[in-house]
Amino acid sequence: MRALDVEWVTCAASPECAGSARRPYGRCLAHLDAAELDEVVGGLSPGSAIDLRATVVGARLLERIVAATRGRPGRSRFDWATFPEGARLGELVFGGDASFDHARFRHLASFFGARFAGNVSFREASFDRELSLHGVTVAGHATFDRMRVGGDALFGGTLFGRAASFENADLQGFVTFDGAAFTGDANLRGCRFRRTVSLRRTRFGGLAGFCGARFSAGAHLAPVSVGRRLTLAGAWAGRDLAVTVSRCPADLRGLEVCGRLTVRLEGAEADLEGAVLRGPATVRGRAGARLVSLRDLDAEELELADLDLSACVLAGLRHPEALRLSGCVLPPAGHGRRRRGFGVFSGWSRMRPRGGEARMERTGGRDEDRFP
Repeated sequence: MRALDVEWVTCAASPECAGSARRPYGRCLAHLDAAELDEVVGGLSPGSAIDLRATVVGARLLERIVAATRGRPGRSRFDWATFPEGARLGELVFGGDASFDHARFRHLASFFGARFAGNVSFREASFDRELSLHGVTVAGHATFDRMRVGGDALFGGTLFGRAASFENADLQGFVTFDGAAFTGDANLRGCRFRRTVSLRRTRFGGLAGFCGARFSAGAHLAPVSVGRRLTLAGAWAGRDLAVTVSRCPADLRGLEVCGRLTVRLEGAEADLEGAVLRGPATVRGRAGARLVSLRDLDAEELELADLDLSACVLAGLRHPEALRLSGCVLPPAGHGRRRRGFGVFSGWSRMRPRGGEARMERTGGRDEDRFP
């Protein structure tokens, strides 16, 4: 810690302690004697600023801080702090910005029902066990970039008032965002979900960005409400992936799924260009849902149902024999190559329906669209 270029005066109690020193003692709160700590805590009240940067925050010290501020601290700084015991910060109301960047939580960290009136940051924080932000309200921006959680991470029912970022977070246990609401954009680019993640009834007011995310044990993004756009471009799922979106574009370009893929679109459009689907895949639509591209798609088994494919690009489709259609709208005869945006349908024909389905098959001969 001494090697860090810190902006605060560090504790004089030990060369190994970089805790923020409290005036006039020159030592961090963890290294004050009983009388000195009583004096500091006695001067706290609701709204008081808290500075525990790089400090070892034991359970007793934390309890005294919470009691002295009556659960309503002001600007709170816990950057680089270490919590060797359980950190119970549930129901607290943080009146100012709160930062836990690089903090280390060795046991349960619970913020259940807490409220953050400003911004909150857990950038590169490390949680050895469980993290609970269930039912939390954040009025400002929320940052969780590159944080690591060794146990389960609970964000159910959480309200994010502005943008929230989880870029490159490493979440090793079960993760739930069930019932959470993101008022602004949500950036989960490069997140690693090592166990099942659930986003049932999650609401995104802006962008829901999972570019390059890795779902080792599969994921349930169903049903999800997205205000602007859902993107899973370049994401990878080691098992089943279920996605349901309504009335917004779904960017699934370059998505790779090793298990079953289930996509449900309601009044939405999806792009599967370059996707690699190793298991059975189904894309179903309703209310005018459409598919815009299957260019370079590599799918071993794909069923498309009740979709508008009139402008869908098929160039480079790897396994056309694996494609099954049911209730889909196809381009008018003779217009596939002439109308801009219709894609490339050359050398293909639509077979007569069998059992309520239509299949696409390769035909030889001229380089033109063939639709009976």
